Amino acid sequence: MQHSDKDIERAAQRYEQLTNNLDPAAVNVEQTEDLQSIATVAEAVRADEARLRDVVESAREQGRSWNQIAVALGVSRQAARQRFSSKASE
Repeated sequence: MQHSDKDIERAAQRYEQLTNNLDPAAVNVEQTEDLQSIATVAEAVRADEARLRDVVESAREQGRSWNQIAVALGVSRQAARQRFSSKASE
C-alpha cells in the first residue's frame, strides 16, 4: 500500500507528539539506533519523492511524453502517468 505525503506527514507528527510526551524516567529503552535509521531513511525517501515529482513535472513542461518519462523511470507509460499525472501537467 502506497501512502500519500499527507499520510506520511501525519504519521511523523504523531511520532513526534509521542516522543515529545515521553518521560525517559518512566520508559526503559535499550537501543534506538535502528529506529533513528528508519526515521532518517524515511525522511530521505520523502525528499527524493518530492525531487522526483519536480523533475517529472519539469520534463512534462518541456514536452516530454509519458512514454519517454516511463522509460526513464523503468515503468510502464500507464504507471508513470497514474503516479504523476495529478502532480504534473498533462
